[in-house]
Amino acid sequence: MNNIKLTGTELNVSKIGFGCGPLGSNEWGKYDQKDTLSAVSEAYDLGINYFDTADVYGLGRSEELLGKALGKNRHEAVISTKFGVNWKTSKEGLRAETFYDSSPERVAKALEDSLRRLKIESIPLYFMHWPDPNTPLEMTLEVLSSFLDQGKIQHIGLSNFSLEQIKEVNGILRIAAIQVQHSLIDRDLNIGLVDFCKNNNINIISYGSLAQGLLSGKYDEYFEFSEDDCRLRLPHFHGSLLKENFPLLRKLQNIADKYQVSSSQVALRWVLEEPSISSVITGIKNKSQLKDNIASLDWKLEEEDFNFFKRSQ
Repeated sequence: MNNIKLTGTELNVSKIGFGCGPLGSNEWGKYDQKDTLSAVSEAYDLGINYFDTADVYGLGRSEELLGKALGKNRHEAVISTKFGVNWKTSKEGLRAETFYDSSPERVAKALEDSLRRLKIESIPLYFMHWPDPNTPLEMTLEVLSSFLDQGKIQHIGLSNFSLEQIKEVNGILRIAAIQVQHSLIDRDLNIGLVDFCKNNNINIISYGSLAQGLLSGKYDEYFEFSEDDCRLRLPHFHGSLLKENFPLLRKLQNIADKYQVSSSQVALRWVLEEPSISSVITGIKNKSQLKDNIASLDWKLEEEDFNFFKRSQ
């Protein structure tokens, strides 16, 4: 397995990270929980040591099951989890109401709950999931700083923050990593962002690099998602946006045929070859997806194929 040392940290992470969004929830389609738990364990055995989750995934269930699936390996794995999205459950059994909340009280509770569910004493990489417009950054960062001092957090990260927000936070408290959505559909990796991160030893980790499964080639305009599948709400799976991506999906399949690999592997390989990206998080539901994603590490795109996607932005 290809590993990389995150700049400015002691953390060595696998180039492919195991995204635990599907773990503990049907929001990404139906899955066999036993198979997903088994995939987590096998991923670690195969060399994936970076596992990314969030407290809001499955309303805590993802963290709980990740700790269970890793077993004693949870102390050796590099686990990142996220806070900043709070929720209220419905007595009527409806979808939980989520809202941004990075208040000091919420951060303290979220951290303790994550440590308990994951069954670890310290979180290697703790991400603020989304900016909270209702809480001054200084208040959130003050409580995070105290948890760093206590050793309950090893490093701080930001997910879904703008360049200006990243600059503001890093001016107060050192940021070790950011998470950005980057794929063949979301290719606009801000040059200013890349330069700032490079100059300040901030690692860039990508997520959504299969565009929530669209780049796997499994979905077309006739595919019907179940009512609880969150892709019902994602615009690139529907209407004109979906149709606009058909030429890209056909080209993706053509290149996959050329290399005798899957469309998913081509999509992941393209992100893996972006020099500014430290690790690529991919949501995994079963061993088949796990092995297919890992296989993207075993080959490289020819320059003309890599540049084709660059030129077509």
